[in-house]
Amino acid sequence: MTRLRLTALVLAAVLPGCSLRSIAVNSLGNALARGGSNFASDDDPDLVGEAIPFGLKTMEGLLLDAPRHKGLLLATASGFTQYAYGWVQLEADLVESQNLARATALRDRAGRLYRRALDYGMRGLEVDSPGLREKLARDPEAALARMKKGDVPLLYWTAAAWGAAIALRINDSELSADQKLAEALAHRALALDETWEAGTIHDFFIAYEAGRASVGGSMERAREHFDRATRIANGRRAFPYVTFAESASVGRQNRQEFKALLEQALALDASRPSDYRLANLLAQKRARWLLSRTDELFVE
Repeated sequence: MTRLRLTALVLAAVLPGCSLRSIAVNSLGNALARGGSNFASDDDPDLVGEAIPFGLKTMEGLLLDAPRHKGLLLATASGFTQYAYGWVQLEADLVESQNLARATALRDRAGRLYRRALDYGMRGLEVDSPGLREKLARDPEAALARMKKGDVPLLYWTAAAWGAAIALRINDSELSADQKLAEALAHRALALDETWEAGTIHDFFIAYEAGRASVGGSMERAREHFDRATRIANGRRAFPYVTFAESASVGRQNRQEFKALLEQALALDASRPSDYRLANLLAQKRARWLLSRTDELFVE
């Protein structure tokens, strides 16, 4: 922790409820909100996974004093979403064949974390758009019309948390009814800046379109999003290959394509420092797990 962060943390703890305390809280909040790149470029997912919960609880504590700090709300929403996927849901998948009860408990926990992320993301969006959630239910397009390019990160992470929560609880009628709202947030983010984070928003639609191919989705549109994601990423990100293999290749029972895509993901050099290093390591971990299940996923 830098001296600035340590000083701000101490001040936030000891100062009375006054303007100085508010300044300290906001100072630390700004620092934490900008701190994601430190984790993103790390080469040790286990170390990051152990550190994230402390950071998330610190940010939740700061939000009690600064409930409308947009940067903190974004960092908390994205942090809970990434932790739920990369360290809770992925672990559930890895242990399912040996311990179904633990896998079920982990997925339940992941669902709770996604819903917490969704709440923070929506709060962040409502800082500048009060009552957004109610407006979304009435007219999603009109509700999102005033969103700007600067809102893309919050739009994406809120949609990602919402979509992930729905995917884990497909029998939850209340969550499932919100599917089109999550899609609307992601579509608005895509329209505003499809190149954000090297095409990451397209990954959402790869899974979304392929996963709904029999109920309104489209494998062709999933392929279009995959092509755009890989073109924009230009070899920097492994997740488009993993996402398309898991959702579209399995759905179409294309074993050869499945293996080729996962091998492409594994061939990406994640040893070099980059803003996508940690994500690539997690993607490759999932790719190896998926390859180990090839015979289960494909009917000869």
